[in-house]
This record gives sequence, C-alpha cells and structure tokens, in this order.
Amino acid sequence: MKKVLVNIFLCFATLSFATAVTAATDAEKATYKSAKDSATATYKTARTQCDTMKGNPKDVCIEEAKAAEKRSKAEAEAQYKNTPKAHMNALVAGADADYAVAKEKCNAQSGNGKDVCVKEAKAVHTKAIVDAKSSQKISDVKSDAKADKSDADYNVAIEKCTPLAGPAKEACVASAKSQYGK
Repeated sequence: MKKVLVNIFLCFATLSFATAVTAATDAEKATYKSAKDSATATYKTARTQCDTMKGNPKDVCIEEAKAAEKRSKAEAEAQYKNTPKAHMNALVAGADADYAVAKEKCNAQSGNGKDVCVKEAKAVHTKAIVDAKSSQKISDVKSDAKADKSDADYNVAIEKCTPLAGPAKEACVASAKSQYGK
C-alpha cells in the first residue's frame, strides 16, 4: 500500500512539475509575441509620423523607424530564446539597423563629405559586428577583431586624405599608414 501511495505521489509531483514548465513556456511565448506586436505597432506609428516629412529627412525617419522595429524584435527573440547565439544575433541586427540609418543620413551630403560619411558608417558597423561576434567567442576572434577595427579606421583616414593634393596628400597618407601600422 505504501508503494502505491509513493508512486501516486511521485506521478502527481512529476505531472505538477511538467505543467509548471509548460505554463512558463506559454507565458514566455505570450511575452515574446506581445513584444513583437508592440514593435510592429510602434513602427507603424513612427512610419505615419514620417509621412509628414519630405526628402532625405523623411528617408532618415523611415530608416530610424525600421531600425527601432528590427532592434526590438531581435531583442525580444533573444530574450525568448535566451542563448548566446540569439543575443549575438540581436546585437548584429542592431548594428545592421544602425548602419542603414547612418548610410541614409550620408545621402544628404555630396562629394568627399559623403564618401567620408559612408566610410565612417561602415567603420562603426564593422566595429559593432566584431564586438557582437567577439562577445560569443572572444579567444578566437580577439586578434581578428583588432585588425578589422584598425582596417576600418585606416580606410576612414585614407578617405579623409582624398581631397588633398601633392605633398599634403602624401603627408596625410603617410601619417595614416604610420598610425595604423600599414
């Protein structure tokens, strides 16, 4: 009789635990879905506000709204999955969104100013991607990350030398090469 009672108690305890785990998972799914829906609603509201603008400010506004939505959805997914890879993907999605906004802001400029702006945006994007990936596998990526960041900064420095001519340009390029070890 005692064995039967113990078995019934164990079955009840196991069933209760399984139900609690399932309930927690359902609550997490609901939170995840709610966060995604909220991000979409926020995007639609921001997008509507952008319609009152014209030209490049409107394009920038739209990119900022898209970026906020992408970032919110990626963060919600990272919270839901709660894995290092999901968190890294959220950081990468945020970096990609910020890069899209920065590139759109560069479209307001022209000539070398635009070129420098795009190179700076790309450098910031590269650094953010490297930081996101290095947070997952620091030991393997550390030296590559440093080189990628240095290369990105070097490209910006060289681009800033482009409008110069003659000895000034040569001095600028030489300075950039010595500063970044090229």
